[in-house]
Amino acid sequence: MELLKIAVGSDHGGFNLKKIIIEHLKEKGIDYEDLGCFTPDSVDYPDIAFPLAKRVAKGEFDRGIIICGTGIGVSIVANKVPGIRAAVCSDCFSAKASREHNDANILTLGERVIGPGLAKEILDVWLEAEFQGGRHETRVNKIKIIEGDGAVN
Repeated sequence: MELLKIAVGSDHGGFNLKKIIIEHLKEKGIDYEDLGCFTPDSVDYPDIAFPLAKRVAKGEFDRGIIICGTGIGVSIVANKVPGIRAAVCSDCFSAKASREHNDANILTLGERVIGPGLAKEILDVWLEAEFQGGRHETRVNKIKIIEGDGAVN
């Protein structure tokens, strides 16, 4: 696996799982930065997901992981940032496909949907999978065109 720098963030609904994910990254020797939240107090997920996604899009991080209650809200927010392909994954097959077929650069997880063991398995699969290019690259490039001008043909 290539050396990666990962941005990690959560709202209050994903706070406990974020701590587990960070410990898992530490155990694997993966460089990461925790971008919040830093307490279990209520916080609006866009306030975490949007700045994290912007930093991934700018290239400050290779990939990102954002956690909320379901993974859905933070995925919606992150995908508003051009250059971001955030995938909410609750199983290993989707995690692998999101990297191999969609070149997902942000993984979103739902603390209230999956347990810590499955979350770590999903993360491992997602980190190890590589974008396959080829016909998938053609499709990802069409997403980039849509992001660039908003046109849908």
